Formats: sequence, structure tokens, C-alpha cells
Amino acid sequence: MYDKEKDAIGAFLRGEMDRRALIRRLGGLGMTAASAGTLYNMMASNALAADFDWQKHKGKSVKLLLNKHPYTDAMIANLPAFKELTGMDVSYDIFPEDVYFDKVTAALSSRSSEYDAFMTGAYMTWTYGPAGWIVDHNEWINDPSKTNPNYNWDDMLEGVRKSCAWNGVPGGELGSDDAKQWCIPWGYEQNNLTFNAAMFEKAGVKVPANLDEMLEAAAAVQAGNDGVYGIGVRGSRSWATIHPGFLSAYANFGESDLSNDGGKLSAAMNTAGSKEFHAKWVKMIQESGASDWSTHTWYQVGTDLGAGKSAMIFDADILGYFMNGGENAMAGQLQFAPFAANPAASAPTPNIWIWSLAMSKFSKDLDATWYFMQWASGPEHGLFGATEMDFVNPVRKSVWDSDLFRERLNKNYPGYVEMHDVSAPGASIKFTAQPLFFDLTTEWAATLQRMVANEVPVDEGLDQLAQSMNSQLSEAGLR
Repeated sequence: MYDKEKDAIGAFLRGEMDRRALIRRLGGLGMTAASAGTLYNMMASNALAADFDWQKHKGKSVKLLLNKHPYTDAMIANLPAFKELTGMDVSYDIFPEDVYFDKVTAALSSRSSEYDAFMTGAYMTWTYGPAGWIVDHNEWINDPSKTNPNYNWDDMLEGVRKSCAWNGVPGGELGSDDAKQWCIPWGYEQNNLTFNAAMFEKAGVKVPANLDEMLEAAAAVQAGNDGVYGIGVRGSRSWATIHPGFLSAYANFGESDLSNDGGKLSAAMNTAGSKEFHAKWVKMIQESGASDWSTHTWYQVGTDLGAGKSAMIFDADILGYFMNGGENAMAGQLQFAPFAANPAASAPTPNIWIWSLAMSKFSKDLDATWYFMQWASGPEHGLFGATEMDFVNPVRKSVWDSDLFRERLNKNYPGYVEMHDVSAPGASIKFTAQPLFFDLTTEWAATLQRMVANEVPVDEGLDQLAQSMNSQLSEAGLR
């Protein structure tokens, strides 16, 4: 069974057939994309086993601390392949995100050896790394006796890979030559537009291409659709309000959160350019945002779009992906577009969130844990998750090159592939790496709330924010 299909995939793995020829061959044999992905994953795993001693830690087990997420679902679904490949066992605890990061902090700060590896955001490693709670993964990546020759570290999207590396010096450039690889990218989120095509068509509004057009489009599509507000963006008093659409647009204008003068940091959001940007952002929310904007997190932004309460969101592309499926009222009606807020910019430069994997420094067996890490972040599992599960966005170029994956997206998510391709070269973390990240960005969100509520003028609010941030930076010895 599947002998001809196996021959075709084998030829592809040996470099004797390109992707398009493989797709045509499998399609001609009547094989579905899902079945082809399963067979490919199995054969790729077998090929892996021929080049590397995956059985070195046979009989050992690793325990993971995981956030409830589609990435986790994809990994669990594919664990039988890992267990067969390595002879290792994997156990895990899964927690919802509202308590997950507290669980991680508790485990690491207590130096618990219960968990060998865990999911993390890259921002969190700015605390975990300098505290000595996680390892520099370069030690394992660069050791050919511990890393399989097909791992292909350079296959990771450069901006994503570098955003997970920092030298630990406040204000130090992410991905610098002396940076430590605090975590391994797993899946990531760009921030672009997801919009309701029918609502835009009804109102006779074109999809905006920059910030000024976004203000106009949000107001016009709101006026043209009863009971709908124009644009969904986050507004809760949290660092998570600043990092998605807001910072993606802000950075596209060349604005920064902090300035770095020879290692001395200071607030940079009270420049003339920053004040102009904030004034437009505040106006957009006041005129076309949700009436309860100040409570909106990832969840509210997404569910309002999926329920048809908002016409578009400027947030994580994968949030739009999930709202365009499942039992959402607007499933199948959403489309996607790249967004460069600055009309003078040549392309989008989205700030990104990166779900990553990291090894606890207190693991009982780091080498065995690395076997799981490299498998879970490898190209074979990435392709499995992307073609058979909801593992978007993958961090590997080879997965994005897969016609199986691209055709799956093109079929049900109009504009998604083009949006990603246009934005990926400029996608990276735009924040300044420093230990006060969560405190300062949360205060930034609180100031934004005050400005939207007309409790303080934009110029005055940003001056006050900069003064407060500079005081905190000075107290911490960073200014």
C-alpha cells in the first residue's frame, strides 16, 4: 500500500524531484494533502534515524510544562513519531494561559527539577536568562554529537531566530554575535490586518494600506454596517496591549520605546513623531474602536471579529486565522492583508510574539531533553503541524516553501500567504531588551487608557510617562 507514493516522496527527500512535481505526482495518485503529510512525516522521520543516533537516550523520559495552545495540540498529536524515533517517553502538564506563566515562574524560581523543558515567550527570557534559570542553547545547537545533521538551524526565519537571542546587557541588540540563545523558536505571530470582506464591500471601503487610511476606513466601514465597530485592537492595562498592532505600527514610523546612549537607557516615547502617532491611534480608538476597548485582550479582539461585531482587527495574524474557522459566525468570510502604517515605508515591519521552547537549567538530563527540543522544533514536525494541524505560523523557511502548506492556506485563508511573505523579512521583536520590560510596557498601556478616556492630553500624558519611566530606569541603574 502506498508504494508509488512512497517512491515519490523518497525521490523528493533525495533531491531527485522538486515540490511541485511531488504535489502533481501525489495528486495524480489520488492522495489527499493530509494523507501526503502523514506519509511524508513518517518517511522523513525514518530518514532522520539513518543519519543520527536518535536512540542514544532510549528508555529515558522528559517532562514538559505547556501552555494550552494549538501548538501544544500539534505536538501531542505527533508524539508517537518522537517516541518511535527515540525510544523515549514524554509526560507533560498543561495549564491555561491565565495561570501558565505563574506556573513557569514558580517552577524556575524554586529551582525545581520537575520540568525539563517548557513553553515561553521570548520576552520572558529577558528575566529567566540573567536569573540563571535557563541555558544558552548554543551549546547544544553547535555540538554535532548532540544535534542531528538535518536540524538546519539556519532554516529558521532570521528575524525570529535572532529575536530569541540576547547577550543579557540591558539595551543589547537582539541576535548580536555575543548573544545567548535563551530559547528555541517554535511558532510565531506577525501583526497585520484581518478584515471582514463583506462588511468592507457593503460600505464601499477599500482595505487600508497605512495609518491615515486605517483611520478613515475604520470610521467608514463602521458607518456602513449597523451595530458594527470599525477596528479591534487591544486595550487592557497590560504589556500585551502594546506589543501587537500598536508597536508594529509605531516601529514602522521609526519610533522606539527606549533610546540607548552608550548603555544608558531613557524613554523615547515623548518625541514629536511619537506624539503624532499616539494622537492618531487614540483618535482611531475613540471614533471607531470598541466601546469597552479598555478591557480588550487577545480574546475579546478575536471573538468580536469572529462574531461579526467588528469589521477588522490589527493584531496577530494567527488570531484572524482561528476566527476564520471553527464555529465562529464569520468563519470563511475573513481575509488578510499586510499593513505598513507609515506611507513612506517600503514594507511592513511587524513586531512579533514568539512561542518558544526552553530547557530548564535544573533539568535532570539536559542532553536527553535536547533530543526532544530539536525534534519538536525541527522541520519534519513543523511540516506535520502546518499541514495536518493548526501550527501557524511555522518558524522554518522550508515549511513556508511547502506547496502542501501554502495550498492549504490559499484555499481557506485568502491573502494569508502573501501577507506573511511580504512581512516576514521585516518581522522581529522591536522592543529594547531590558529587565523592566513588563513594568514599563504595562505603564505605557495604562497611559494609553487615560489618553483614550480624555483624562490627559496626548502630549502631556507622554511627557508624564517618559518622566516616570526615566525615574524607574535610574532607580534600576539603567540610566
